[in-house]
Amino acid sequence: MVARVIPPTSEPSPRSAEARLVGEGSLDLLEADERDGPAAVVAARPPRAAAMTGARHQARSAAPRQAAGPAPAVLGGERVAVQGVLIDVLDWQQAIERIEALGSRRQSSYVAICNSHSVVTAADDPEFRLALSQADMATADGMPVAWMMRRLGYPDQQRINGPDLMLHYCEAAARSGTSIYLYGSTDPVLAQLVGRLETLFPGLRIAGTYSPPFRPLTEVEDAEICRRIDESGAGVVFVSLGCPKQEKWMHAHRGRIPAVMIGVGAAFDYHAGTLSRAPAWMRDRGLEWLHRLASEPRRLWKRYLVTNTLFAVRAVRQLLGRQ
Repeated sequence: MVARVIPPTSEPSPRSAEARLVGEGSLDLLEADERDGPAAVVAARPPRAAAMTGARHQARSAAPRQAAGPAPAVLGGERVAVQGVLIDVLDWQQAIERIEALGSRRQSSYVAICNSHSVVTAADDPEFRLALSQADMATADGMPVAWMMRRLGYPDQQRINGPDLMLHYCEAAARSGTSIYLYGSTDPVLAQLVGRLETLFPGLRIAGTYSPPFRPLTEVEDAEICRRIDESGAGVVFVSLGCPKQEKWMHAHRGRIPAVMIGVGAAFDYHAGTLSRAPAWMRDRGLEWLHRLASEPRRLWKRYLVTNTLFAVRAVRQLLGRQ
């Protein structure tokens, strides 16, 4: 069963209804009319690694490879290179339908949610670059990435971000019956998150949760959590370990965990109410990073001020190079 999902109001589509949970760390559930017109024509989707050329191709080919199980699933659709990172051209409904198609048959795969920090980090981290290039689906998380894709010939590209993707998929899963697993964060956060998700989405099946220790798992521990997720029957595993750790973890576990793994960053804290999210007007204008910087300046100043500058400079180079 493939569920349809309504695109969020953070995109410029007309609103029909809006419901909010109010309070610190509140959850916004937004419904909007679906976009008019037929779906975009899509081309055959070659393996991500095949699209890399020149020096960047050589750098990726030289990166150490891990035994990461089967090759990425072949999903229909176009992709566009944003500073060398291939991002899928898709809207909210297509994203949810692809995840449900993989999750309903428990196909081992993973989804990378890419913002400007991801794109810049990939240029200097071969292992992370490899994880992104081999993702079964990569979405445009931050507005700067979506804006770049619009300038590169896809004017309707939406921002498909981790926190909203998690909520929209949970809404669809509550109808389809596909169960989910929550991996990451802390036990108190997971307990609050489970309670909120069950309140928001009656019928949602949460197959299990796991808060990993703040150290690498031993081989025995890793094998045990893989077994637990397998036996839970979950079709989708939401992974909240932060970037780039979560993407590397998902890449290493494809072929070992029979489910779609989705790296959602700080989504667990947002939806549990333990971390406040930027208001919608800031997210719509690409300013969510500024809200997070103000909330955690010591931890995030380098990530945002340095990587945002590098992203902007490289974006100009890429756009000028096309002229």
